[in-house]
Amino acid sequence: MIAALGPLLGEVTTVLLDFDGPVCSVFAGLSAGEVADRMRQRIAADGHTVEESWEAESDPLALLSRIARERPGLAGEADAALTDLETEAVQRARLNPDIKVVLDACASSGRRVVVVSNNAGRAITSYLDREGLAGHVHGVVGRVPGEPASMKPSPRLLLDAMGEVAPARCVFIGDATRDVEAGDAAGVPTIGYANKPGKAEKLSAAGAVVVVESLLPLANALSSKP
Repeated sequence: MIAALGPLLGEVTTVLLDFDGPVCSVFAGLSAGEVADRMRQRIAADGHTVEESWEAESDPLALLSRIARERPGLAGEADAALTDLETEAVQRARLNPDIKVVLDACASSGRRVVVVSNNAGRAITSYLDREGLAGHVHGVVGRVPGEPASMKPSPRLLLDAMGEVAPARCVFIGDATRDVEAGDAAGVPTIGYANKPGKAEKLSAAGAVVVVESLLPLANALSSKP
């Protein structure tokens, strides 16, 4: 599969890059479960009833989606709470040690990088600034505030990030099946990043055109100019 990277990237001018996973581990320091707990606490503190069905949800993004479905009027407040918590979490996020090499390869080959993520844009920008990576990124497209339906597997964020660039000139790098599904819906090939055991099979089954377990082969392939 690695041999397929060169032909796949040959015409690519824009690299769409997921955030949580390829760039960093967002909840490595402040866990996803704690973020979900604190979201519920903030909603309750603001005088809203926390539904019983929300209590067992340990994924804060899934919790946001559930709240929006079951109590649409709370979507904006829940999103604002999660954005604050994500911005706190990224201060303790663990950097992917290989991402700088990928970004350097994109820069040296003249490719644009746009970060496309279900996480909040404010949190992403804060992290990139802190790690000195902002200069390597041409844009950040996070979930639409108050509209969790914009999150992948919806293609909306990818389409926004692509703008006028043709799908054939783009590639998306993501580590979840929802990334592959969003890429497929947007007409963009997705390279699956299997950074944990068991992911390679799931990403391949979802339709990733290539699956890598390290970003280094990807960086080598990206070093060639489109």
